[in-house]
Order: sequence, then C-alpha cells, then structure tokens
Amino acid sequence: MTDDDQAPVTILSGGLGAGKTTLLNHLLTVGGEQYDIAVLVNDVGEVNVDADLIENGSELSIEDGGVTELSNGCICCGLQNELDRELRRLAVDEEFDYLVIEASGISDPVPIAQRFVSPARASALYDLDTTVTVVDAHQFHQAFVREEPLKPTADDARPLSDLLAEQVEFCDVLVLNKCDLVSEAEREAVERVVRTLHPGVDIVRATESAVDPERVLGTGRFDQDEASNSARWKQALSTDDEREQGQDYDDGHGEDHDHDHSHDGHHDHGHDEEHDHRHPPEEFGVDSFVYERHRPFHPERLSEWLRSFPESVVRAKGHLWVAGRERFALDLSQAGIQTHVEVNGRWAATLPDFQRESYRESRSDLHWDDEWGDREVKLVFIGAGMDESAIANGLDGCLLSETEMDEAWDAFENPFPGTMEWPQPPMEQRLVVGERQ
Repeated sequence: MTDDDQAPVTILSGGLGAGKTTLLNHLLTVGGEQYDIAVLVNDVGEVNVDADLIENGSELSIEDGGVTELSNGCICCGLQNELDRELRRLAVDEEFDYLVIEASGISDPVPIAQRFVSPARASALYDLDTTVTVVDAHQFHQAFVREEPLKPTADDARPLSDLLAEQVEFCDVLVLNKCDLVSEAEREAVERVVRTLHPGVDIVRATESAVDPERVLGTGRFDQDEASNSARWKQALSTDDEREQGQDYDDGHGEDHDHDHSHDGHHDHGHDEEHDHRHPPEEFGVDSFVYERHRPFHPERLSEWLRSFPESVVRAKGHLWVAGRERFALDLSQAGIQTHVEVNGRWAATLPDFQRESYRESRSDLHWDDEWGDREVKLVFIGAGMDESAIANGLDGCLLSETEMDEAWDAFENPFPGTMEWPQPPMEQRLVVGERQ
C-alpha cells in the first residue's frame, strides 16, 4: 500500500460454525484469481485453528505476512491493541487489494468496526467497506422460530441467541448459509425474523458459503453517516424520541462514564437505493413500542415477570432502573426465548458535580428529576401480535409503589447485578434469566 491508499476492509462475523472460515476460503479461492486479499483471523483459543484452515486453502501463509492470526483472545475487546498493531504492519509491509477480517464466533462486530471509524486509529489507513454476518439457517431457525435454546460456549456465557441477534442487527450484508439444511418454508421464516431484527439488510442465500465475491468485497455499503438506526429496536427508539422531543435519539452519554457503551452502537449501512427496498413492519405483521417510566422496578417482581416473557415478543432491549441497584444502569437484552441483564455504566446522577453538570449541558433532550436525576426505565419491544397494554400493565405492576418508594431498598431480595468491571464482566455482573417458561 502507498501512503495515500486506504484498502477496503470487509469484516466477517457470525456464530460458531456458521461458515465464516468456509466463506473466507471461498473468497481466497475464487476471488483470489482477481484480487490480492490480505487476511486477519481471530480465534479465541490458544491455537488458531481457523488460520491453519485458511493457510491450507490458499496460497497465502503466515510466513509471507498475508495471513495474520490473533489467538487466545477476542479482537472485539481483549486483543484490540494487537489488532491495531497488526493493521499498521499490514498497511506498511504488505501489498493487497482488500483486507478481510474474520472475527471469532463469539465476537461483537461493533467495537471491531469502530477501530476503522474512530480518529487516530485504523481509519487513516483503511476504508471500512462492508460488514458481513454469516448466519447458520438451521441454527437460527432453531433459536428464533422453533424457540429451542442454544447451548452456551461456556458456563458463564451470555445466551447465544442474544449474540446472534446482535450480529444480525449489525451488518451490511447477511449471508444466510446452510440453506440446504432447511426447507423453503423454514428459510422464509428465518428471513422474516431477520427482516424483523434488521429491516432492509441485503440477504445473500448460500450453501457451503459459496458467495459471489462481489457481494461482500468492495460493495461500498458501509455508511458511517447512517450508523445509528439499522436495528429495528434502534429505529423504534429514534421514532419515539423524535415524536416526544422533536429530535433524533442519541443513546450515548459519553463512553467514559455513562449508561450507554460502544457495544450498542449499531449501524445502518444501506445506500439510498436500498431504502426503497425496506420492508414495512406491516408486511410481516411486526410492530414495536417503547416502554418508558421514571420509577424503579421492584427487583423480585421484575425478575418474576422476565421469566414469563410474552411469546409474541421477538426482541426486547433497553436499560433498567432497579431498586437497590441505583448506582448503575442495567441493560436488558432479550432475543427469542432467552433473556439476560447486565451492568452497563453509571447513571449521570452519580457522577462528580462538574462531570454531571457538563453532561447535562450537552444533552438538551435529557429527562432530569430533581431527586433521581437521569435514572429511568426505557425498553423497546419488537414482535408480532403483541398486546402492548398487557405488557405495559405487567411492567407497571413491577414498579415500586408509593409506599415502597419510602422503604429501605437494600432490604429487597435482589438477584440483579450491582457492580461493574470493564471490559469482561464476571458472572456477578449478569443475570441470565434463562429460557421463557
């Protein structure tokens, strides 16, 4: 690469066994006849099996510098410094037309993508061109249509269905792989759920990850200016805030101290022509609504309600204010039949005076209570045939009563997490509610 070049980057994400490495080998075999493709592959184990597979399937090798492996960690969090170092090395030492990054099957693609759009990082050397999520059609049908729980990767892992949903919500191109393992009706059902989670995404059907390289290389689909509303839950929040406040929704208070961290920074990457093909909610019978309250939940009643999540809800996401856990905002994420809650960040009301006032001045749309500050409940629900009133009434019944507001909240039995450690939250920071009863 020359100093003026910015090589296009494609990020491959997807669940374990979805076919990411097979797709990458296919690109090297088919696309390698036309393009010089550099590869950066991440595996969470100490031995990078994926890199070995890619070497065996291509003319590139680690010794030649064309295949870079990052092992024993995840590039979305623990190996970010190593990722930056290898990106700089590739840019200086190697000649290539495209860089393809294969994330591990448990990686969140959002922080990886942010390395290419944040100032003074890889954005000066590379152009983030396309984000791709590979989905195992059979596995996705099992989790979201048949509603059968997926086995976690480890005893302390969050529900895999939640990670699958996030990977679907953040991509420009979705490769629906292993279509030969599902019937046409099952495939159509999977695509309906995908469209529910991410309206307008470009779906490429595939068997054995055989995809035309032009569908995932050099597409120009990533659009940073539209980087906030691709996921339907983000669209619902944006619409709600525009209606209530007359301006766009910004769910971040600043990554250093607030209750929205970068892992939720989902993006929308479609060009204008793609917008014409967005499927309206009514096409699939999909609806959404936002539940917002400025009173905390009773921890025991909320925990019980979460274990009987309405079957009509496909996706729910947002932040919670739970009595006895008033220092930190809690994130709720539900996908399919599985739900989990974890600590996100501190409420602005708990910050030192100068930080709190600076934050308030920067957010003209902020709801602020004289006693409780910015603490609130704000959840978006997406599903088909939802009874909005029943859901809202059920959650209202979980809120503290006037009498309970005056009680000692520490006396409540509280299963919810109440400490924060970033970037790898231990189990005590999470409540894995489990499967819907």
